[in-house]
Amino acid sequence: MARLSETAVAKINEICDRYSDERTPLMMILSDIQKEYGYIPLEVQQIVSERTGASVAEIYGVVTFYSFFSLKPKGKYVVGCCLGTACYVKGAQGVIDKFSEILGIGPGETTEDGMFTIDALRCIGACGIAPAVSINGKVYPKVAVSSVPKIVEELRKEGGAA
Repeated sequence: MARLSETAVAKINEICDRYSDERTPLMMILSDIQKEYGYIPLEVQQIVSERTGASVAEIYGVVTFYSFFSLKPKGKYVVGCCLGTACYVKGAQGVIDKFSEILGIGPGETTEDGMFTIDALRCIGACGIAPAVSINGKVYPKVAVSSVPKIVEELRKEGGAA
């Protein structure tokens, strides 16, 4: 979305229009844009600013504060490794390190082929099944370092990247 097309600008304006009657529409607008495009770059934040009257600084603050918003495109598979206390104590750091080793990227990065993004998450509320990993909303319980290669292999097969 580096250079916004007229179609993209029209879509962003349409999303802003959906919430014109709301007193505080920013979160709803940003959420819909994130769902539509997968990320919220500065160019989009500027349009939202013009449409809502919220400053770009305020919008940027919201986008960077909430982990479900992103400034950069994410991969087809977003691998969220929980590093909350329970998961960390049960070995989550080793799990995220193994994903990083296999995929050749660190947390917050996306593979060159656009297939995988690794996210380090604070707590996903799955403490009873720690360490937990969330991939595109599906939670994997009690993930062992030894099971990471198989998970990646299955996702590559499913995604068409052998």
